[in-house]
Amino acid sequence: MKLRLHFVVDPMGWLCISMVFGIWLYNTLFIPKLVLLPHYDEGHIPWALVVCYYIASALCVVALFRASTADPGRLPLDPHIPHSEREHWELCNKCNLMRPKRSHHCSRCGHCVRRMDHHCPWINNCVGEDNHWLFLQLCFYAQVLSFFTLVLDFCQYYYFQPVCFLATDLLNLFTTRHELALLRVSAVMGVVMFGGMSSLFYSQMAGILSVSTPTVTNGQTAAPLISWQWALAEVCGTRWKLLWLLPLRSRQPLQAGHHYRSHV
Repeated sequence: MKLRLHFVVDPMGWLCISMVFGIWLYNTLFIPKLVLLPHYDEGHIPWALVVCYYIASALCVVALFRASTADPGRLPLDPHIPHSEREHWELCNKCNLMRPKRSHHCSRCGHCVRRMDHHCPWINNCVGEDNHWLFLQLCFYAQVLSFFTLVLDFCQYYYFQPVCFLATDLLNLFTTRHELALLRVSAVMGVVMFGGMSSLFYSQMAGILSVSTPTVTNGQTAAPLISWQWALAEVCGTRWKLLWLLPLRSRQPLQAGHHYRSHV
C-alpha cells in the first residue's frame, strides 16, 4: 500500500502549521548550538545524548509531515457498499453522499471523513481513521522533544559549566552574544508545547481507551468492549507494538471476528 499525500488548501492552516514547524526548527537549530555540541566537544555529555536528541527531533518533524499530508480517511465519491453492511451507512445531508455512521462531514475540508475526530488547524488536516495514529505520534514526540529541551535549558542555566569556544561563523557569533535570550525563548516555547501536547495526548488516549474500561451500571461491573491493546492496535493499524511508534509506514485496517471492526 503506497503512501497517499493529502493537502488542504487553507491559509489559516498554513499559518498554524508554519508556527509549529518554526518552533521545531528553532529548537533543532539553536539548542544543539548552545548546549549539546559545545558540551559534547568539552566531554561534559556523552554522544548518546546528542544522538537521542536528534532522533527525537527527526521523529517529531516526520510525524508532523505525515500527519499533515496523510489522507485522514476521505470517502470516495462513489463508495462500494457491501450488501451486508448497508445498514451501517447513511446519507450525508451536506454533501449528499453515502458514508459510514461513524463518519462526519468536515466543513473546513468540504468532504466526509471516516471516524473523524476533529479538524486540527495545527496540522492543517482532519484527524480521522487513517491518520489518527500519526496525530498521536506527533503529540507524543512533541512531548518528548519539548521535555528534552526544557531539561537541557535548565541544565545550561543552572548546572553546566560555561564553555569557551571560538565564534567561527555568524550563527555561532549570534548564539554566543544572545545565549540567555535564546534560552529563555526556548524555555517558554518548551513549557507551552509540553503543556499543550500533554493535555491533548491525554484526552486522545482517554477517548481511545474508554472502550477498554469496565463500566458500572446499577452496582454491576460490565466487562470492557475490547482490550486496551486491541483499541490501540485498531487505531495504529498493526498489532506490532514497536510499529506504533514509527511514522514511516502505511496503516492497514485490522481484520477481526468481532463487532468492533471498521465497517469501511
